[in-house]
This record gives sequence, structure tokens and C-alpha cells, in this order.
Amino acid sequence: MRFGYFDVAAFLAFFAYASASVVVPVSLVLVARDLGFALEEGGTSAGGAPHLGRTAPMVASMLLCGFAAGRWGCRRTFGAAALLMGLGIGLTALAPAYGALLLALAVAGIGEGVIEGLGTPFAQNLHPEEPGRYINFTHAFWSVGVVVTVLGAGALLSAGVSWRAVIAGVAVFAAAPATMLLLPQRAGRTYPDRPARLRWQSVWSQAESILRLPRFWRFFAAMFVAGGGEFCLTFWTASHIQIRFGASPWAGGVGTACFAAGMVAGRTGWGYLLHQRHLRALVVWSALGGAAVTLAIPRAPALPSLLALLFGAGVATAPFWPSVQSYAADRMPRADTTMLFILLSCAGIPGCGLFTWLMGFMASRAGGLGPAFVVVPACYLTLAGLLMADRRGVTPEARGKDG
Repeated sequence: MRFGYFDVAAFLAFFAYASASVVVPVSLVLVARDLGFALEEGGTSAGGAPHLGRTAPMVASMLLCGFAAGRWGCRRTFGAAALLMGLGIGLTALAPAYGALLLALAVAGIGEGVIEGLGTPFAQNLHPEEPGRYINFTHAFWSVGVVVTVLGAGALLSAGVSWRAVIAGVAVFAAAPATMLLLPQRAGRTYPDRPARLRWQSVWSQAESILRLPRFWRFFAAMFVAGGGEFCLTFWTASHIQIRFGASPWAGGVGTACFAAGMVAGRTGWGYLLHQRHLRALVVWSALGGAAVTLAIPRAPALPSLLALLFGAGVATAPFWPSVQSYAADRMPRADTTMLFILLSCAGIPGCGLFTWLMGFMASRAGGLGPAFVVVPACYLTLAGLLMADRRGVTPEARGKDG
């Protein structure tokens, strides 16, 4: 595997995106107490609402990012999105009340939606020969960002550093990938964008042709539940540990870090080892194993056993998002891959928001987050069923009729 300048920029963009996504969940108990919706007193519905609230602008920006990339190029659109995401997270650190917090996260969500929509095709364009491997490896930096952020933020919060300062630090870091992507290109440092601008009619035609494929909707549903299961664990783990075990923000961060470390191991490992033809089997078996592991999470008797389960859940969850997208491109070889990845991400992000909120809503009604964890294995079993139903294999070279 060979990496260059723009691979590094993509790694940092995914790192910053992950940091922006998890720094609020890690700080959530302190944020809730400061802004008046204490989770211990039934405020888990309000706790899950911030991510649900940023879902709408994320999806809107994802739907439009294909048009933006067609006009201004993937590289510049990607860089501008990183800049906007940093701005929104910076405003989050300044939020004086709950409503302002939701508004600031919505601004960040616009940038995050573009990063989510273009991140996979950005890596695919750099490595069209073995995209599945490089996409998995690039997505691993989401998990690296989660590990570093939850451990660093947890340690700082436990040491008494203000949650506003911690979130502001994440906003500053987002400037690094934005700068790398927006600097003028020079010899030996060029991104393989399309040589000509695409008219909006061409971009819409690509989307319309994909939306007419029956098989697309199966993968759309698969991404919806895959995103939901993954982000429920990412979002609620730290709060669950702090509330159930009376632990510090540091312990909550360690729990989320164990889940993310499992994802790092899974994505880098599978990115190095797997071949494109293995993607479907990898997702199915990982989803079945992940369902078994996550069913045991709320029953863990002590923190060490819970941490071990979270690491196993991370390994199982690791291949879902990048592998479903890459496998879908194999199954629909005539579809434009950039638009296909954007549309599939438009399923994954609402899944993240809806199931995160649903888990918080269930917890507020059931008396705790423990019973609400059933949402996660339900998502994983649904994902396994959807991929098992897609049985006939198609390689990238098989240019037959799309089903």
C-alpha cells in the first residue's frame, strides 16, 4: 500500500471529523449539567437530540456536495467543508444555552456532511486499483480520531479543564486538513479531479440513474442500520459508564476509546489483508458476531469486562461503513461511484442520528441506558440479513446488468 500527500490530508480530515463528532458525547454529562438537562434526571432524550439535530444539515449538505464537487472539484469542496466544520465546533464551545448548542452543531453538520459524502470517493479516486483496501484504511482514521479525542478529552475534563476549552481545541485542529486541501497544487502534488466541470444536469442524471436501481435501496437500508448501530455505541458509551458505575469522564472516555481501538484494529487489519471479493462475507459475519457481543454489554458486571466487550464490538463494527459502500459499488458497476457513495452516506448519517436519539428516548422511558442497548444488536442483525439476501457475487470486472 502506497500513500501520498492527499492520503495524509484525508487521514487528518477523518481524524478531525471524528474528533468533532465525539467531543460533545464525551463531554455530555458536564455539558448537560451546565446547560440544564442533567442526564441522571431523565434528560437522555435531550442528550440524544444534539446529534439528531445536526443530521438534517448533514444530509442536506451531502445531497448538494456532488453538485459542488462537480463545479469546484472534489479537493477544494472537501477542504472548504473541513473549514466549515471547524467553525461550527468553535461556535459550539461558545454556546451559552441549549438552543445555541443545537444551532452551532447544525453549522458543524453542514461541513461534516460534505466530508462524509466526499471522503470515500476522495480515497477511491486516489486508489482506483484496490479501492476497498484503501477506503477501509482511510476510514480507520475516524477511529484513531475517536481514540485520541475521548482519551485526551476525558483526561482533560477529569483534570478540571472546562469542556468549552476542550471543544475549542478540536475546532483549531480542523484547520490542519483544511489548509492541506486548499493550498494551491504544484508539481508532484496534484489531486486527480475531473479535468472539466460537470453541469448540474449531469450530476442529477447520475443520481437519478442510481435511485432507479432496486438493488441500491437494499444497500441504502444496510447503511442506515450500520450507521445507527455504530454511532449509538460511539455516542452513549461514555455516558453509560459515568452514570452506571459513577465513574469520571476519564473512565467514560476509556470506554469509548476501547470501542474505537477495536475499530482501528479492524479497519487497518482488514484494509491490509482483505481482497475485494471478501467484502460481503466480512460484513455478514462481523454483524452476527457484533450482535452477540453487544447483547452482553448492558449485562457486564464490572468495568473491566465492559471494556473488553467494547473492544470486541469495535472489531466487529469496523468494516461496516467502508465495506458496505465498496461492495455496493461492485454490485452496481455502471453507477458513478462518487454519487453512489454520497447517496449511501445519505442513509448512514440519518441512521446515526435517528438511532442515537431513539436509544436516548428508550433510556428515558426504561429507567436507564442499559435496556436501551438492545437497539445496537437489532441494527446489526438487520444489516446481516440485508447482506445475506444479496447472494450472487459480482466482481468489479463483471459489467453485467445491474439488478
